[in-house]
Amino acid sequence: MKNTLTIFAALLMLACNTKEQSDYASLVNPIIGTDYKGNVYPGAQAPFGMVQLSPDNGVPGWDWIAGYFYPDSTIAGFSHTHLSGTGAGDLYDISFLPVTFPLREAEAPLGVHSLFRHDSEECEAGYYKVHLESYGIDVELTATERCGIQRYTYPTEDATVLLNLGKATNWDATTATHVVQTDSFTIEGYRHSNGWARGQEVYFRTRFSRPIISMQCDSITLVQGTEMKRTAGTVQLSFAKEKDRRLVAITAISGTGNEGAAKNLAAEAPHNDFDRYRARTRDYWNSRLSQIEIKGGSNDERICFYTALYRTMLAPTLYCDVDGMYRGADGKNHKADGWKNYSTFSLWDTFRAAHPLYTYIASERVPDMINSFIAFYEEHGRLPVWNMWGSETDMMIGYHSVPVIADAYLKGIDGFDAEKALKACIATANCDSYRGIGLYKEKGYVPYDVRDPYNNDNWALSRTLEYAYDDHCIARMAEDMGNDSIAEVFYSRARNWRNVYNPGTTFMQPRNSNGGFQPGFNPDEYTQHICESNAWHYMWSVQHEIDSLISLIGKERFALKLDSMFTYTPAQNAELPIFSTGMIGQYAHGNEPSHHVIYLFNRIGEQQKTQHYARKVMRELYRNTPDGLCGNEDCGQMSAWYVFSAMGFYPVDPVGGVYEVGAPLFEEVKLHLANGNTFTVQCHLEHSENESRILKAFLNGNELEGTTITHRDIMNGGVLEFK
Repeated sequence: MKNTLTIFAALLMLACNTKEQSDYASLVNPIIGTDYKGNVYPGAQAPFGMVQLSPDNGVPGWDWIAGYFYPDSTIAGFSHTHLSGTGAGDLYDISFLPVTFPLREAEAPLGVHSLFRHDSEECEAGYYKVHLESYGIDVELTATERCGIQRYTYPTEDATVLLNLGKATNWDATTATHVVQTDSFTIEGYRHSNGWARGQEVYFRTRFSRPIISMQCDSITLVQGTEMKRTAGTVQLSFAKEKDRRLVAITAISGTGNEGAAKNLAAEAPHNDFDRYRARTRDYWNSRLSQIEIKGGSNDERICFYTALYRTMLAPTLYCDVDGMYRGADGKNHKADGWKNYSTFSLWDTFRAAHPLYTYIASERVPDMINSFIAFYEEHGRLPVWNMWGSETDMMIGYHSVPVIADAYLKGIDGFDAEKALKACIATANCDSYRGIGLYKEKGYVPYDVRDPYNNDNWALSRTLEYAYDDHCIARMAEDMGNDSIAEVFYSRARNWRNVYNPGTTFMQPRNSNGGFQPGFNPDEYTQHICESNAWHYMWSVQHEIDSLISLIGKERFALKLDSMFTYTPAQNAELPIFSTGMIGQYAHGNEPSHHVIYLFNRIGEQQKTQHYARKVMRELYRNTPDGLCGNEDCGQMSAWYVFSAMGFYPVDPVGGVYEVGAPLFEEVKLHLANGNTFTVQCHLEHSENESRILKAFLNGNELEGTTITHRDIMNGGVLEFK
């Protein structure tokens, strides 16, 4: 297994060798997106870490889906697991709250809590601090990959901590808990739950910097099936007095058992020096963030950029112990031998830009992510759709592990068994009983009037289009591997998008099992046949055959329809769903199906519109404010769009190895690559009151032909210059 310390040292050496080290971590503002629809958490995490240690307000609801909502004023605990902007209410495991007496308590669901004010909060990459007004306690958080480190500063020498293992919120439901004291400084236990992650098991070991002088456990009644179980739910811990009034609590978590948590604690957190952990995590973040250097732009734009880059590295999350052990999708413990297991794959979102970005900023992790897919396939029977903590949530649609695998393979990234990966892709694409795949293969589309056990949401039109794209990715990979017969089958399936194009309406339109298009079709409507979108949004979901789509519609009509996408505003009284945010006409930047559409103007020779709308979105829909994200962050996809666009190019087809150029946000961007090369983007614009228009682009001194650059251009290093 790769040694964590060795990788960390290598990253620091890379950063120091390529440029003067800067404190990029201080340019990260984790508060961005904690208000409005971002659904992100502000707490501490190491890059791609298993621990996401963050405050929870203590109440359920959509706005509190990440545990914390900026307009709130209460904190009920600091828990060790969170989801970054997914819109899914789960986790919040192993929650601690330092207190003094008397306790401030409200009726359920809030319970024991403290008031706080935002002017007492401090946060950057890997660090969070807040003052608990109700108790006069300062709380500081930092993290290693598998451990959360908390430092409490009390108003007196007395110290008390509450551990709430029974509390659950939103979609989560506690099924069993346990805690035991193992020595004068240490406790361990577990929390089992059912929610979005089915059958989740989180084990922990916590070491305190002071001796425990008393531990009081209160039992709560939990219902598991029809069985009533009494189990330890809340724990009150009191500690020996110390004059410096500080207490450090270090918690390691694991999915395999308490032995795994103990190993993680011993390996990653052997001492109690909070400041050393904070400094190490800051250095770790700086080594990652320094892979992209920017010059120019306003201070707010620089903060938005590095916050976005930071958010692309909060997920996927590490999901194995220091010895490689992890709990698999089959409920059994397995060992990742020579690789690290990852989880929390929001693939419907992240296949579009986040995973292509990882091939540049986290290329050493990409093989492990794919090995994680392969292992999940072997344990579960198909590749993950949206998995976390060893559980398949079946959230969203498509089999978008496939483009992640194909992109890595086609870019020449090794470290995984390509033959085994292709086999897993093909098997997943042929799960006939899953979400209409059998009907898709039989009819060439998923009919909207046929349901199956996995098809409660229907989303038939969206499934057809997304299956077609994933099939194209399988075909590309099979063809490159010399498997022409497989490639031919999947290239044919990849053209199934044509079967849902209605020339009468010039939209993609749902069809029934008899072949008829949906009657009474209105492209503005949000229906059960289209996933979190309307027909305007999914019109362009043919990333692999945009030129064919243009030919089918006709270039002139395509141009008119594309213009209308951004100018046809929904009716003033239209009831838009919660995910239709960041609207420009029908374009919804707050949801992923729209993300590539701005770059399609390039394909019809209207590059200035790509430039205009890309800059409009970057400058108006990403802001250095608590409500500075226009929609769910979705595990890095919202931020990856910004990172690519701010650099001046974007992957319309995530596996195409080709990037459409747009409008760089900064005067200069340097992308430092794992092969030692640097790809530089320079933008020379004359400032004026009117928006500047890029007239020409040059690659290594040669005027760019067309509107694209390639993966090879980037990896070879050099300069892309805009004038």
